Amino acid sequence: MLKRILARIKALPLFPSTLNKVLEILNNEDYSVKEVAEVIKRDPALAVNILKIANSAYFGSHRPIKSITDAVIYLGQKELIKAMQTASVSRYFRKGRRVYGADAIDLWEHSVAVAIMSQILCREIRGSEHEPLYTACLVHDVGKLILGEYVEEAAEQIFQLVARGYSFLEAEEEVVGINHAELGGKIAEYWHFPMDLCHAISYHHRPDLLPAGEETELPYLVYLSDQFCLMMGLDGGMDGLAHRGIGSVLERFNLKEVNLERGLMHLYEELSRARELMEIEGREVRI
Repeated sequence: MLKRILARIKALPLFPSTLNKVLEILNNEDYSVKEVAEVIKRDPALAVNILKIANSAYFGSHRPIKSITDAVIYLGQKELIKAMQTASVSRYFRKGRRVYGADAIDLWEHSVAVAIMSQILCREIRGSEHEPLYTACLVHDVGKLILGEYVEEAAEQIFQLVARGYSFLEAEEEVVGINHAELGGKIAEYWHFPMDLCHAISYHHRPDLLPAGEETELPYLVYLSDQFCLMMGLDGGMDGLAHRGIGSVLERFNLKEVNLERGLMHLYEELSRARELMEIEGREVRI
């Protein structure tokens, strides 16, 4: 089964190249709005989603955004990147697709919530947001989309092991030979993500197991963001809190109870505005 699962990665569509092209343009301080708009227009499904996002309550437009050029101008560099990341990833989470007995849309909602929480935490810790972390959080559970296909019949066995005290990752490894986090990291490698993002996905449940010399703060931030959302019940309807907890993560970032309270308040506020982001769907991508 494990060989079939790993072979399935190569059947995945590559991560949308349009996002990388736009990021290259935006890295130039004198970037052309027209050039950015033209690149986005070449991907019709992405263009439609960018318009939907620009007109969503999350970005608070007071007038209809009718063209990609208007969307690029209105959103600005920082929010355009976030919108493109969200639109690019959403196409992998098709409504009606079953993952561990739950709809993939539930997993998408969890992923968006974790991505939003990661930026709230970064504002608390750094005073600014972190775009690569946002991407890592959006796809941190992408391994479940493939693994879910192969454990449909074995899902009950996985949950039985969890009931006996296994963590969700341990149960997946016992049944199919790999866990969804590790598989997600391999998918990120296939998509040519930077290695620090691949590690952030692979170790998002166990950042304490990072290989020596590869330690970064990204896996810990994904872990922390994920844990907050799991504790709030935003879990994608599958594994919930069936994971090994890691101590001292809050101390690692010098976070206090007041930071957590403020962060959770902001998360509730942003999630209430982000419902339309969670409903964004791109063209069907077969995985």
